[in-house]
Amino acid sequence: MAEQAATTDTASRGSRKTGPKGRPTPKRSEAQGRKGPVAPAPMTAAEARARRKAMRTKMSREERRAERTAGRARMTESRERMMAGDEAYLLPRDKGPVRRYVRDIVDARRNVLGLFMPSALFLLAAMFAVPQLQFYMSPAMLVLMMLMMIDGFVLGRKVGKRVDEKFPKNTESHWKLGLYAAGRASQMRRMRAPRPQVERGASVS
Repeated sequence: MAEQAATTDTASRGSRKTGPKGRPTPKRSEAQGRKGPVAPAPMTAAEARARRKAMRTKMSREERRAERTAGRARMTESRERMMAGDEAYLLPRDKGPVRRYVRDIVDARRNVLGLFMPSALFLLAAMFAVPQLQFYMSPAMLVLMMLMMIDGFVLGRKVGKRVDEKFPKNTESHWKLGLYAAGRASQMRRMRAPRPQVERGASVS
């Protein structure tokens, strides 16, 4: 009995020792564990930047230069498409047919709001050139502000009415659309983004 038990114990120990060819196929998780831990996806923008920086350190100078050139080309193309009004490249505030329609209304109109910046610069320059005009500066600015408020109110009412007629299922408030229109109207025409798609004085239906 003792010899049989010893034989059984030796056989069991031998069965636990597997040779290279008799080894079972490792699981994928075990194989990855032997290769090293897999880097998790970056959770924040800072982590993504740090990872890109680490990758750039492994690149040659020519590869880094090519990457920068390609990145600038992508940014330029994205901006050009955004300025052209391509829906896929617009900012969230500019997306949608309603916002495009509001932009067309503003761009086809002559806006007093757009005179604020050039008028303010002109008044400041005149004040420095002729100090005696400083007495008239405050009344002039007050009149300009009143005209801008009236123009903004009229524009907001017009935008709300026209949007209701063209988009009866629109759920965006007149207040938000009015602010959007006033913000665009207060910019000089050449500085607006996206670029105006209609000429000044054009009929927008």
